[in-house]
Amino acid sequence: MVSFDQKVHTFIDQHELIQKGDRLLIGCSGGIDSMGLLHYLMDIRKKIEIEIFVAHVDHMLRGKVSLEDRIFVENFCKDNGITVFSTSIPIPKLLEEEGGNSQAVCRRERYGYFAKVMEENSIQKLVTAHHADDQLESILMSITKTGSLSGLKGMYAMRNFTFGTIVRPFLSVTKDEIREYLESKGGTYREDSSNAKDDYTRNRFRHNIIPLMKNENIHVPKNAVQLAQQLQEDDDYLFTLAKGEFPQVVTKVGDDSFLLDIPSLKKEPVSLQRRIILILLNYLYNNSEFSNSETIVRSIQNLSNTQQGNSTVHLPNQLVAHRKYSEILFEKMEDVNIHSVKLLHFNEWNDLESGICVYIGDASNVTKSKRLDCCLEYYCSSNNFKAPFCVRTRKDGDRIHLKGMESPKRLSRLFIDEKVPLKDRDHWPLLVDADDNIMAVIGIRENQNISKIQHAQDDIKIVIEYNNIYGKKIFN
Repeated sequence: MVSFDQKVHTFIDQHELIQKGDRLLIGCSGGIDSMGLLHYLMDIRKKIEIEIFVAHVDHMLRGKVSLEDRIFVENFCKDNGITVFSTSIPIPKLLEEEGGNSQAVCRRERYGYFAKVMEENSIQKLVTAHHADDQLESILMSITKTGSLSGLKGMYAMRNFTFGTIVRPFLSVTKDEIREYLESKGGTYREDSSNAKDDYTRNRFRHNIIPLMKNENIHVPKNAVQLAQQLQEDDDYLFTLAKGEFPQVVTKVGDDSFLLDIPSLKKEPVSLQRRIILILLNYLYNNSEFSNSETIVRSIQNLSNTQQGNSTVHLPNQLVAHRKYSEILFEKMEDVNIHSVKLLHFNEWNDLESGICVYIGDASNVTKSKRLDCCLEYYCSSNNFKAPFCVRTRKDGDRIHLKGMESPKRLSRLFIDEKVPLKDRDHWPLLVDADDNIMAVIGIRENQNISKIQHAQDDIKIVIEYNNIYGKKIFN
């Protein structure tokens, strides 16, 4: 039987995660996983001649208890002669100011602190205790949320970070194996009480889904690691091919401008088309959160497939994509065109040129109000409406499925019935999905599959806010 140490050592060698002379920063919460990682690296540091440091972040979500976690980690490091960097970040205050997903905000702030420590202390690698069970959970969560290949690839054993790289030497072992290892070392740890709650998506998978899968096959977490690695290898190879074809499809025409040739894109296999667009996004957004956005990729694919000779899509960060027959020009937005399409970024507030603010995202997210005069809130299911979502103005033939009607109603008839002034009809904002289904004529009527009450199957929340001045003009 292969020992825990041998499994981890083999995985580290296979992926070349740690080399002689490395300076490693261990992200340590004080829980079983990170304390197991700390003990493991303490055991091997002299053998392979590495330096280890520890970083801990108190998110201040559990008051005195989370402060005690910080003290626990600090005392352990002090007792074992390990340099520790620790801080407390007021996540509750940030959530009050920003809204959003608490786990996402925690992760952003935590990794931001890690990067700062690494840069200030010339530490090349951040080591985290993600394990095989984490990999399985991440893949299942991705399937549930978006079904993107990026999510199916799970976590890489090594990836680039803001400063240096992140390495995950425990991906080959399970949480139970880490627990057994830590107990064999006589190690202690802190238990985070929030891990027992089903408030977070990951916890619901961990408590309810994963046990069922393990009942079928106890090795399912390791199967997930193997699947992820195979997908990563295949995807990396396809990206290499896409990079070779990229210059034939996309041309840089200015400092922030690129021209995509649609016929050249269409000549490539679909698998390369998507990756060519992702490479373009990397140039446009310089490795920001939008560089790997499935929503933006699909919007560009839709734009390249449209039959209209001229069309425009607004992208995040004041970028705009203009299609003119066989080409798409990507450039910084200058003049706002009220007839153009506005792509909505998922899980974020989107400010429309018309003065409306729209949030569309996971129904479980806490949304911080924009504090405008009026607020409309709706729910729907991703089974009925598909991302990406956009706001556009009307076009010929538009219809909407309304409650209580057997057939969809023409938008032109709806405007007449609702006494919308003729001068406003061509500018009225419509919320639509990827299949161009009208979800709402904003401020007037909603699709039959959208409700003000959240039902069990509803996993998408829509919040629309606007000021009374605008409401008097367009909603009344």
